[in-house]
Amino acid sequence: MENKMYILEPLFEKAEAYGKISYELYKLKTLNKSAAVVSTFVSRGSVVLALVIFMVFANIGLALLVGDLLGKLYLGFFCMAGFYVLLGGFIYFFMNNYIKRTVSNVIISEVLN
Repeated sequence: MENKMYILEPLFEKAEAYGKISYELYKLKTLNKSAAVVSTFVSRGSVVLALVIFMVFANIGLALLVGDLLGKLYLGFFCMAGFYVLLGGFIYFFMNNYIKRTVSNVIISEVLN
């Protein structure tokens, strides 16, 4: 009986080591995927932030131009606000599912690659 214990003991040690290494590998793979997803969103977020800042200044200039053409500066801002309300409604009602699907696909592709 003691011979069987001496034979099984290295097997249990190897199984334990395999379990620990597999767990560490799983943790490292998860960390790698998380870092890839976060870095992708940070890099894309910085580009989006730059575009948003550009759009803000472009819209202020356009609102001032339209206001100048209409005779009152505040009317240009009202026209721009109305345009963005219409654009937001269009995006919400007609492109909402497309945007959700696109964002979901990007997240899934980042996690699976």
